[in-house]
Amino acid sequence: MGNDLFTERLRRFKQNERPEAVLVVADDPECTKIVVAWTSLDVRPVDKQKRPPGESEREIWDWLWANARYSLEDLAERSDLTARLVERKLKSLIGNRVLYPDGTVNSFVQRYLRERVLRLFDAKPRKPAKGT
Repeated sequence: MGNDLFTERLRRFKQNERPEAVLVVADDPECTKIVVAWTSLDVRPVDKQKRPPGESEREIWDWLWANARYSLEDLAERSDLTARLVERKLKSLIGNRVLYPDGTVNSFVQRYLRERVLRLFDAKPRKPAKGT
C-alpha cells in the first residue's frame, strides 16, 4: 500500500482540477505568499498510512491531507506571515484544492501566478544600457 496508494489517489484530484481555484488566490496577497512558499517546502507522505476510511471524494481528500507531513512553522517563516494566519488561510487553500499534499499546486493557480510575474517584468521600465 503506502505511497503508491497516496500517489494514485492524489493523481485523480490532479486530473480533475478546477480553474475556479485561481479565485481563492487572485486578490489575496497572503494566500499568494503561502502558495509560493508551499512549492519550496518539504512536504511528503507519512511513512505508515492506514487505508482511507471510505471512497467518497471528501474522505479521500481528507485522508490525503491526514497523511501529509509538513512544517506549519517553516511555511509561516517562508511566507513571512504568522503561524496563526497561515493556519487559517491553509483551510481555504486546502479546501478549495489550491495546494496538494505532495508540495505541488493546482496547475491553473501555478499558471496564473507565472503570468502575474511575467506582467511585472513587462511593466518595469527598462534602463538604457551604459554608453549608449
